[in-house]
Amino acid sequence: MLKYVYTKMQTFILLSDPRRRLLLALALAAGPLHAQAPAAPLGLDGALAEAGRHAYAIRIAEAATSEARATARLPLRGILPSARLEAGVIRTTDPIGAFGAALRQRRITPAAFDPDRLNNPAPISNVQRGIVVEVPLFNADAYTGRRAALAAASATSASGEWTARSVRLQVVRAWYGAVLAAEKVRTLRVAREAAQAGARQVDAMVRQGLVTKADALQAGVRVLDVQSQLLAAQDDALSARQQLATLLGRTLDDLPAVPAALPEDAGVLQLAARDTASVTAAGAMLRADLRAATDGMAAADADYRRAASTLLPRVNSFARYDWYGQQALAGGEGNWTVGLMASWSLFGGGSELTEMARTSARAAGARAGRDAATAQARVEADVSRRAVTLALQRRSLATQADQQSREVHRLVMRRYEGGLATVAELLAADASATGAALTRSAARHALLDAIATHRHVIGGDAGDLATLDPGR
Repeated sequence: MLKYVYTKMQTFILLSDPRRRLLLALALAAGPLHAQAPAAPLGLDGALAEAGRHAYAIRIAEAATSEARATARLPLRGILPSARLEAGVIRTTDPIGAFGAALRQRRITPAAFDPDRLNNPAPISNVQRGIVVEVPLFNADAYTGRRAALAAASATSASGEWTARSVRLQVVRAWYGAVLAAEKVRTLRVAREAAQAGARQVDAMVRQGLVTKADALQAGVRVLDVQSQLLAAQDDALSARQQLATLLGRTLDDLPAVPAALPEDAGVLQLAARDTASVTAAGAMLRADLRAATDGMAAADADYRRAASTLLPRVNSFARYDWYGQQALAGGEGNWTVGLMASWSLFGGGSELTEMARTSARAAGARAGRDAATAQARVEADVSRRAVTLALQRRSLATQADQQSREVHRLVMRRYEGGLATVAELLAADASATGAALTRSAARHALLDAIATHRHVIGGDAGDLATLDPGR
């Protein structure tokens, strides 16, 4: 008597008939598989948090946003006052320079007007120190340039937010893809063990004269087929974990462990029902990329106004206080100067008109781009909503097919047990049941992917699927 443990029923069955032993081996492959989670799997919440800190695309987007915000401060040089310190020293025998230095140092005497001294001055040193304050009064191009830069920074920030949301979607997809791959590996490992056990039983039956050699060969083919599928699944699982690691900003030496089973259907169906309960295409208008396109259009319009404002005059004021001496940086006589300066560029070789034409075309392109992005977002929202509905239907069909294939497998097992079915029929039923189980897993994954995509394209957060984690 041989003792076998059937884990699905958690009972002990004593078998002596080779046919029943083969039935048990194949039942293990056809039964529902609940993979055991690794010791410390990375949950979706943890993956999203890690990506938020280390994902390459997010870090690049954050750097671009910081750069744009810094760039937006550049036009302030034409708006805010400025102050600077100046210092310099010269030594000269140039007649004009020498006389001017002496005059600034207030050392001019009647003797200084001697023609010979004027024409051939002795070398003179002049140390100059000064404080300069400049106050812009009216620079229209600076004000419009500032508005353009702020709108551009806002567009970059919104684009960075969209990048972060897109990375979260990619992480959700990659994480569930890795979980699906792990579940497939688990399924095929059990199927391989069952197929190998079945092949051994068929060999024993051949020796007892109960089946033919062809039956043993068919059982061996089944083992090789499952082994081939398992090898491919293991490679897919490794690739999925590598892709997830890259998205998380990890190296290939630090691959994350993931759960080996997709979430239960109940929670997934609730999310799907919520996402398809009403038309949500209008929600796509909340998307960060559309806000980026709108802000980009505003930046282009403001840049056109900046180009046009260069035709206006500029008015600036300044004040300075200078000290001049022969040697030391301190001391010397002080002088103050205040002034008002206006400038008006009437014609710059056509450069102003060229700049206006260029920025006008850019603004028109930005407006068209915003309109195109808005239309595309509406289409994506509608398509993704239909995709969720389609994924629900396909999941339902895959579930029915899985249930029916299991029932077929059970009936063929009974027929085989009674000697009414061949080994080939039983192996075919086993292969069909295993295939249906894999198809059902793929359909459940497709539904999760459709929900995540739909939430993303309507301006939501694909990371909401983390609520399906068993630990929450």
